[in-house]
Amino acid sequence: MTEKAALGAERRTQTTRMVEELLQERNQMWSLYWELAELKPFDKHTDPMEQILEDFCRIMIDYISLGHFGIYRRIIDGTERRKKVLAAAEKLYPQIAKATEVALKFNDKFEQSQLIDREALTQELSKLGEALATRIELEDQLIDSMSK
Repeated sequence: MTEKAALGAERRTQTTRMVEELLQERNQMWSLYWELAELKPFDKHTDPMEQILEDFCRIMIDYISLGHFGIYRRIIDGTERRKKVLAAAEKLYPQIAKATEVALKFNDKFEQSQLIDREALTQELSKLGEALATRIELEDQLIDSMSK
C-alpha cells in the first residue's frame, strides 16, 4: 500500500471512530432529553430535575463539540477530500449551525440556573427538541455521505 493510500485509510478510520463516538453521545443526550421532558412538577425536595438538566446540558455540549471540533472541523479545514462529502457539508452545515445556536442558547439559559422557571423550561425544551431533531436528521445525511 502506498503512503498516500495508507494515510487515506487512517483518516477514514479516524472519521469512523469520531462518527461512532458522536452517535454514542447523541444517544446519551437524546435519552436525557426525554427523561427531562417527561418530568412533572414534583416536590422540590425529591425532584431530580436540576441534576438531570445539568447532566443533559453537559452531554449536549459534549455532543455538539464533538461534531463541531471533530467531524465538521475536519471538513472545514480541508482534510476531507471526497467531493460528495464536501458537497453535502456545504449544503447541510448552515442548517446544522442554526440548530447548534438553539442548543447553545438553551445551555446558556439553563446550565447553571439555580431557580428554574419550569414553564420557560418546558417551552425552551420544546424548541430545543425540534432543533435537535433537525440537527440529527442533517447529521445523518452527512454521515451517510461519508460512509459511501
